[in-house]
Amino acid sequence: MDTQPNPSTSGTGNGLFRVAMGLFFIGLLALVAIFAINIFSDTPPGLALYLISLACPVGFLLAIVYTLRAGRRAR
Repeated sequence: MDTQPNPSTSGTGNGLFRVAMGLFFIGLLALVAIFAINIFSDTPPGLALYLISLACPVGFLLAIVYTLRAGRRAR
């Protein structure tokens, strides 16, 4: 049995996954906040909230990159 860690899923790979998930959830929370402000208030959400919501697709793309990198097998 191979007891050595897989280099594609350890170290920076896990860091990339954590950053991707963090950005995705921050963007998702910003999207929920935008809808909540529109429902419960008469004022429009600020530009900063819209810019923070862009973290959601960035996190999604980083998660795809992580998945593609982790899925490669060493030959």
